[in-house]
Amino acid sequence: MLERYELEAFLTLAEELHFGRTAELLGVSTGRISQTVKKLERRVGTPLFARTSRSVRLTPVGHALYEDLLPAYRRIGAALDRATAAGRGVHGRLRVGFGTPWGAELLTAAADTLLALHPGCEITVHEVPFDAGVRALREGTLDVQCAAFPVREPDLSTGPAVVTDERVLLLPAGHPLAGRTSLCPEDLAGLDLIAPGGASPDRWLDHHYPRATPSGAPVGRGPSAATWQEVLSHVTAGRGASPGAARGARYHPRPGVAYVPLRDVPPLEYGLVWPTASASALLRAFVAAVGTAP
Repeated sequence: MLERYELEAFLTLAEELHFGRTAELLGVSTGRISQTVKKLERRVGTPLFARTSRSVRLTPVGHALYEDLLPAYRRIGAALDRATAAGRGVHGRLRVGFGTPWGAELLTAAADTLLALHPGCEITVHEVPFDAGVRALREGTLDVQCAAFPVREPDLSTGPAVVTDERVLLLPAGHPLAGRTSLCPEDLAGLDLIAPGGASPDRWLDHHYPRATPSGAPVGRGPSAATWQEVLSHVTAGRGASPGAARGARYHPRPGVAYVPLRDVPPLEYGLVWPTASASALLRAFVAAVGTAP
């Protein structure tokens, strides 16, 4: 049986693929992570990670182990959160933020479920502007937020992905690429991507709005946008393109915007984020409720 720190070290390294960042996130030394992984590999009897001086990647066995362990780890965490909430009693106020309409639906449903069990609580759901990032969590005006991953900040905790969707590229309907059945990352070359300004961290921006294709061809920056409606307006006017979620075509249809699937890229993931220092029984119960929502 794996010890908890072994499980967390393996899963975190499998997601980060970087020993230093894994050690920082778990609050231990890089050497401790390396020793833990080597011990686990000896137990399994085969390497779980392929390491070079410049990169870390999962081996096929490591990837299979990650896929098998992650759902169980999430279920255990949710079960412990529910038990803790029941034992301590759930009360107080929770301010919840969303940036997408599908996030709003999920959070509202979880709030209704939780309030039915704990009617003395107060849960309010608020929209987060497109360019606000996770600023409201740090300013204390929100307690938890459904945000697009990755969010890797030392003062913030994240739950598992609760929404997964395929990526698309929003283009002006008359653009030469708009008629394609799909696009690949190299097709971003020469385009200007409309991105949020303001509080979004550079690492998050570079993940969703790359400045170069995999081969190194430059990708430009179009005008910044503060709201999703501004993004759609810029695209319609031909000022640039924007990465987005496939389900956005259902929630934000526009005659002047084409939603073209992006292939050969990982899916978009959304999950809950909250300040680590301010976790409460109510917040943990809410995270568990969102995680079990249909």
